[in-house]
Amino acid sequence: MGKYRVAQVGCGPRGRRHIEGFLRNPDRFDLAAICDLNGERLAAVAKEYGIGKTYPDAETMLAAEKPDVFCFVTPPKVRVELVELGIRHRVKAIAFEKPMATSLADARRVHLLCQRAGVKYIVSHQQKYGEQWHKAKAVYERGEIGELVRIHASSRAWLSQLGTHLVDYILWFNRGVKAKWVVGHVHGREGLKDSHPSPNYTEGEIAFENDVRAFVQFGYLSPQWLAKENFWTDNRITLYGTHGYAWANTDGDWAAFTKKSGGEVIGEALPRWPEQESKLLQAPYLRDLADWLDDESKVHPCNGDISYHGFEIMEAFCLSAIEHRRVDLPLGEVPAETAIERLAKLLP
Repeated sequence: MGKYRVAQVGCGPRGRRHIEGFLRNPDRFDLAAICDLNGERLAAVAKEYGIGKTYPDAETMLAAEKPDVFCFVTPPKVRVELVELGIRHRVKAIAFEKPMATSLADARRVHLLCQRAGVKYIVSHQQKYGEQWHKAKAVYERGEIGELVRIHASSRAWLSQLGTHLVDYILWFNRGVKAKWVVGHVHGREGLKDSHPSPNYTEGEIAFENDVRAFVQFGYLSPQWLAKENFWTDNRITLYGTHGYAWANTDGDWAAFTKKSGGEVIGEALPRWPEQESKLLQAPYLRDLADWLDDESKVHPCNGDISYHGFEIMEAFCLSAIEHRRVDLPLGEVPAETAIERLAKLLP
């Protein structure tokens, strides 16, 4: 097993989770340095976590530290330039936050840049490391709900906030089978100005190559499963099989109705989201990156291929709504205007 040198940009709330994840894997990672534009925050985080080296800019840090892994936890609009920076400094792997980008052009550029440079990259769809997701998936994998027919996913948060997670988890539940086509509807323009821009509400259907269909709802008209204070974890993915169903959510719940449950709904409430986020998710997510760097066959569950395909699906929802048509995948030519720019002109 190798031990990999890490440099990280970003020390905000999510940046701290990544720092904790690296530090909980001391046999696999050496977090050599951190960087943040906010000097006071940078100094405070370095002191709290005992990190000896800090830098005011990413390029200086990468040139000095020569890391194997470059992690950045920044707003999505700066993905491409930081990926280019990591590749220029010959890192082996890049880890960054969701969503993958704010446009198809940027997502495709990130994907192709890393492919051509032979750089592994992962996108932090880390919530699928929660035990509840694995419990629901195990019910399906054991055949207890029969053959998978349909998936329903919803989140109160919008497409590029929680929708990106749930699209990724749909692909994971469906064993990585690719989507053939997408149809979508969107409305509401306020969210287009968010740091994670997307319509206020998105709904759509995904048809997969194995004939499974997925139906999604992201945004304020989605079903409310939890209390209002649990807005950011108020989501659910339900797997419907020929003999039952299983579901899970980010907050720590799962349940199932199966061939073996004798007419009862089984399930449990596992550790809640705050404990999961700080202690249970980021460390294994990052450890799997070290394992992938050790062994090409141990492909990370949040690898670039699945992340890019998930982004294409998200983009296809918007393209379908804009152009009033079914959108086939993979996507072809990149439009001159981004989907967000086009929606800003079209949405009332």
